[in-house]
Amino acid sequence: MLIIDSKDCENIDKALKKYKKKFEKSKVLLQLRERQSYTKPSIKRRSEVLKAVYKQKIASGKIEV
Repeated sequence: MLIIDSKDCENIDKALKKYKKKFEKSKVLLQLRERQSYTKPSIKRRSEVLKAVYKQKIASGKIEV
């Protein structure tokens, strides 16, 4: 549960903005989207390896971003 401490003189828009930031940092929505469909562990590993290879190519200068 997210708790937002707001002062009496604080605007509701500012409190809502704080809530949205806290919600985004908690990564609840990201977990929900991840759970919507099952991905096999082998596919997860493959995508991680491909990302690592891509990052290495960028670091070595073979790929310009």
